[in-house]
Amino acid sequence: MQANFQQNLNINYDDEPIRLFKSNFLEFFTHVHPAVVPVLWLPVATYFLLQATTAWWVMGLGFVLGVLFIWSFIEYVVHRFIFHYQPKAAWQERLIFVLHEIHHVQPNCKTRLVMPPAVSIPGAILFYALFHWLIVGLLGAPQWFEPIFAGMVVGYVAYDMIHYATHHIPMKGRLMKALKRHHMLHHFQDPHQRFGVTMPAWDYVFGTQPEDFLKGGK
Repeated sequence: MQANFQQNLNINYDDEPIRLFKSNFLEFFTHVHPAVVPVLWLPVATYFLLQATTAWWVMGLGFVLGVLFIWSFIEYVVHRFIFHYQPKAAWQERLIFVLHEIHHVQPNCKTRLVMPPAVSIPGAILFYALFHWLIVGLLGAPQWFEPIFAGMVVGYVAYDMIHYATHHIPMKGRLMKALKRHHMLHHFQDPHQRFGVTMPAWDYVFGTQPEDFLKGGK
């Protein structure tokens, strides 16, 4: 169980998931049906939108910023610098393997393509606290917090659903085909490139997109 994205991984295409833990209890939490993500998180996004007491344009702009800009940036940063972190200790190797490298070893395992609630719920609490402090505490703009956070949650749902689709659903349209090709090249050509699943624009910004994104969507 070692995280080393420098080397070519031995990819496992078996339908039977690779077991990560001896404990059946712990192993249970490493698997999740993709439908759990929208069922769990879309009501959360709806709640925050309903809690917003601000002008409609603030709500709309904040929501769009949360979906298209803030979440997509978080997605890129987490994927590149956390999930693909090169570990320096044995415990880090084990953690990265469980969090992400198992997906590169067995990329088509249907129950390990979206984030399990055991990870996404603590992550959501962390980002809630961080952005509440930033937007409400530091910037003094509480009217923006609910729509932005709702947008971030919807952005996360879109990320997990698009990620699942790139592996298991035939894509239609130039954009969706390009997203699929973009992610497949990340898996099967160079895991050090193409970290944006829903927003490859960040790969252009940070120099991790080696060729034209849309050329593969024709």
